[in-house]
Amino acid sequence: MSPSEYCSKAARRLLFSAAGVVLGSAALLCSGAALPDEPGKDVVGLIDGESITVEGPMNVEVVRGQVRTNLRSGSDIRVKFGQARIELVEGGVISICGPAHLSVLKSGGSLTVALDSGTIHFRIEHGPYVVVYTPQIQAKPIAIGDAPQDALVGLDSSGAMCIRATSGAVRIEQQLTGQSVIVPQGGDVQLMNAQFEAMHPGAGKCECQLQLVKTPQPKPPEASVLASAEELRREVPAAVRAKAAPLETQAPPEQPVYQVFMPPLAYDAAAKVQPEPDPHFILLVRRVRVRPALIFQGRVEGEAPASAPANQVAAVTPNPLAPGSRATSTHTRAANGANESVISRARNFLRRIWNPAS
Repeated sequence: MSPSEYCSKAARRLLFSAAGVVLGSAALLCSGAALPDEPGKDVVGLIDGESITVEGPMNVEVVRGQVRTNLRSGSDIRVKFGQARIELVEGGVISICGPAHLSVLKSGGSLTVALDSGTIHFRIEHGPYVVVYTPQIQAKPIAIGDAPQDALVGLDSSGAMCIRATSGAVRIEQQLTGQSVIVPQGGDVQLMNAQFEAMHPGAGKCECQLQLVKTPQPKPPEASVLASAEELRREVPAAVRAKAAPLETQAPPEQPVYQVFMPPLAYDAAAKVQPEPDPHFILLVRRVRVRPALIFQGRVEGEAPASAPANQVAAVTPNPLAPGSRATSTHTRAANGANESVISRARNFLRRIWNPAS
């Protein structure tokens, strides 16, 4: 074998070896990388609140149209007002009452909360191990048996710190001197400027309600039972019953009603053009309500007024001698004179007819 052939074969082997190393490294990297859906070891939990600001490492995802923020180790949290809630991946809950500022750091099964201001209320059942640090005090909850750890730690800007142990105890330790005090279960204490000598009962000055997840309970199965007529009448409103009344009981419409009667439509799958209905067999009926003519029927009750007789007229003739009757008697004489002149004229006319010689 010539030296040139030997060099070419050696170069080919070296190239294949390098390609194999690159592919193997890529496979190891792909297999060791965590899937996007799998939570990382430094994921703290899901945070939700009214007015919050998160800085540092975190993951933001949209689930069913809602934006969810997953805290990671090293996240810095600010709650401007209201409350915020952290659902730990291990199953615990931390409530933050604003205004508050804190940071979270996770290492293995331990969660460290660096509280700068504000109040936190946490409830841990099976982990992680939570330690709360302030500038001078560290608080470590102590579980009693298998009971959950429920505690509250608050710190304001004036340096006043309150600690309440609802379930389990809380050990508070001075970071500079190493002095420690255990707050028993049910205890509520308050201290100023991290001085244990000035510790006194808190009297419930720190409040932060724990926001627990309320899992909706499934409704028990219900057996359907037919409603009685009395229940239907009680349930159905009167307006609905009026709409559902039969047409016979409703008043006929005032406007005319038109109806079209036509032969049934026919469809022929073999025909390209469907035959149209014959208009001679289409009948239009107009229904109207004829109003009856107004006819008044009745009778007049009572007697018609009759004229008074002559004798009654003479009886009511006023007395000429009575005072105030002078004008009336004068009018009567004038009327009698007029009657006599008419009679005399008629008498003279008849005489002329029967006696023409005169």
